[in-house]
Amino acid sequence: MRWRDGFTLTRSALTSRPLRSGLTLLGVAIGIAAVALLTAIGEGLRGYAMEGFSQFGTRIIAVHPGKTQTGGLGSLLSSVRPLTLADADALRRLPNVEQVVPVIQGSGDIQFGARSRRSDIFGSGHQLAEAWRFKLALGQYLPQARDGRSPPYAVLGARLRRELFGTGNPVGELIRVGGTRFRVIGVMAEKGQLLGFDLDDIAYIPVDWAQSLFNREGVMEINLVFNGGTTSARLSEKIRRLLSERHGAEDFRLTAQDDMLGSLDRVLGTLSLALAALGSISLLVGAVGILTIMTTTVGERTAEIGLLRAIGATPRQVLSLFLAEAVLLSLAGGVLGLLLMALLLGLLRLGLPDLPLSLQPLFLLLALLLSVGIGVVAGLAPARQAARLHPVEALRSE
Repeated sequence: MRWRDGFTLTRSALTSRPLRSGLTLLGVAIGIAAVALLTAIGEGLRGYAMEGFSQFGTRIIAVHPGKTQTGGLGSLLSSVRPLTLADADALRRLPNVEQVVPVIQGSGDIQFGARSRRSDIFGSGHQLAEAWRFKLALGQYLPQARDGRSPPYAVLGARLRRELFGTGNPVGELIRVGGTRFRVIGVMAEKGQLLGFDLDDIAYIPVDWAQSLFNREGVMEINLVFNGGTTSARLSEKIRRLLSERHGAEDFRLTAQDDMLGSLDRVLGTLSLALAALGSISLLVGAVGILTIMTTTVGERTAEIGLLRAIGATPRQVLSLFLAEAVLLSLAGGVLGLLLMALLLGLLRLGLPDLPLSLQPLFLLLALLLSVGIGVVAGLAPARQAARLHPVEALRSE
């Protein structure tokens, strides 16, 4: 039997019952669309989270006081001995360290004239903008301390600037931060949100003024940015030795940004696989549909199988015919599923424009290969059943 004849037989078998074939490939299409869509959402969320955390750089080591954290973001940390500005100065002298940023975080009322807004307040060192890759929209960032005391300057986040000054230029104006007067010398460029934390609704003041404002002896953390001349592991060991000598004990914790990003990537990758596996459950519907229709087809076309065998078709050719029907059904369902996924993605972008979606061409190819695999697996048993029919017994069933 020529391959053209086989293709004609396969096509006629599928088109002779369009409703049944259509419902079967629709089951495959829904499964493929669900897998591809959930995978796109999972990869989009993964990329969004990784981009959000890596925007501060990957060569960062954060030093936290104490061994345990008693609360969430911005909470006070327990410590045998707090980290001090003197510790930050000592860490700045380590080789390969480019920037050192001591940080204190709190919240308070920011006032300008009759306007007031309660916002987050960051007390930081003068290198924060450079270390965290923050850009300025107006003015400059906080200057270095002079004569052991920083001038009472403040830098505003983009949203905080709009709330207090509207479209006006705040540079040079006096504001009150927690009741203390500061002169605005700069405005940060917009950064958006990171995991629900608004990076634009922040007032930045010198860290020594933040110590007085929040009545703290030490700082919440110290961020170190290092160059390519060392690794986070080697530098962490030097930091550990230096601070242990200064404190007399290892009463602090180190967190390397690249280690955190690696752990986060593994967690988010597992989440993406879990979403894809969840969508794969719907593929069982399509597989069961193909298995059902092919099993029914073998029973209905027993006489046709006997005739094919009687005129010389081999069991392998009969097997190939029925297997080709199953593969064509599932492949058509896969193509339809990708079209359905494209429609759903378009609707999601219109309805939820902020939802991160990442559609990879490799996933589209894998979806098509998956649909073909479903056809092979679901159609193999009915095809083998058809190939094993004896031609005389098959003709007798007519």
